[in-house]
Amino acid sequence: MSATGPVILAAGAVLWRRARNGEGGGGGEGVEVALVHRPKYDDWSLPKGKRKRNETLAACARREVLEETGQSCALGARLPVVRYLVNGQPKEVTYWVARALGGTFAPDREVDTVVWLPPAAARARLTQPRDRALLDEALRTASAG
Repeated sequence: MSATGPVILAAGAVLWRRARNGEGGGGGEGVEVALVHRPKYDDWSLPKGKRKRNETLAACARREVLEETGQSCALGARLPVVRYLVNGQPKEVTYWVARALGGTFAPDREVDTVVWLPPAAARARLTQPRDRALLDEALRTASAG
């Protein structure tokens, strides 16, 4: 399948918080990662979305995290750009590691559920292998920093 059309630019985050009740082992000791369920695709993914006109990628990541999880966030380390095709059109998603600052989730048509899981459980639940690889990179980045 060859790529056609302009590149779709998007941004998102591996959103984390300190684990509640001291849980969260498995390669990211003491943290939980947010995953979103998208009913349209019946999948589990990291919060992300398309960049709006004249919006920076960082602003897009913060907006998408807020819209999809209800959480404000502080962006940390930038992660590798993920590239793939959507209906034959190239898409590039820029991700950050992001710390959750608080907020309240409200389900909608795009995202109906948010779960907070220890890293190993989050990795197992993610639908796309590219998201699992990104989570692994986020954990390596956090461990190194």
